Amino acid sequence: MDRLATCLWFADDAETAVRYYATVFSGLRVLETSRRPDGVALVVLFELDGQRYMALNGGPSYHLTPAASIYVPCADQAEVDRLWAALSDGGTELQCGWLTDAYGLTWQIVPAELPALLTDSDPERAERAQRALLPMRRIDIQVIRDAVARE
Repeated sequence: MDRLATCLWFADDAETAVRYYATVFSGLRVLETSRRPDGVALVVLFELDGQRYMALNGGPSYHLTPAASIYVPCADQAEVDRLWAALSDGGTELQCGWLTDAYGLTWQIVPAELPALLTDSDPERAERAQRALLPMRRIDIQVIRDAVARE
């Protein structure tokens, strides 16, 4: 392999997870699937938005945690809503745009403009953005915009 890839450890459903992610993200490409002699996938190498990942069926010894997540900056609220609905189905909604999907992988589904609102040059506006964000699970960017705009 001539490029780096992040390894995602799954107990035994790596191939199923990657197939599901391919239904959620149109740009996902499976590059290679290495199979054990019994035909079960051991490794699925895939690319998502130019980033390489290796989904490994490594057994039950280790588990994915929110300590590592995939950050997805979304163009608009419709994209946030679509990805949130797809990836949270069967998973767990976490705070501030984070969720753990049904396969144990954690995602950050975030409107692309959110960082600018949270780091506004006016500290009071940035604080209002932060206060609006904190109680949210799925981010509603209009609520945050409205909070920032209040005088």
